[in-house]
Amino acid sequence: MTVDLDTIFSALADPTRRQILTMLLEDDMAVTDVAEPFEMSLAAISKHLTILAGAGLISQEKRGRVKWCKLEPDALKGASVWMQGFGQFEPVNLDAFEAFLAQELGDSPD
Repeated sequence: MTVDLDTIFSALADPTRRQILTMLLEDDMAVTDVAEPFEMSLAAISKHLTILAGAGLISQEKRGRVKWCKLEPDALKGASVWMQGFGQFEPVNLDAFEAFLAQELGDSPD
């Protein structure tokens, strides 16, 4: 399943969902444990989890009677690669580059 960047960024736009992802960095968690630090209903947390799962950022698995959430870090790779395109590039030292080319091409610099 391929999820587009819009879906991923939409899921990441909400601070509650970002906090849930941060919590899941530590380990898999039961839905009730995910909900514990938030002052909202279990149904509201479930909606957040559904959005995260739809974006491929988490997976959910039923173990006995308990529903567990697991972070899927590979889902962020596409977004990360896209964002890196806007990062700062290393400044090019033109003098060093010219010397390198001269050495590689057998020319002597002026």
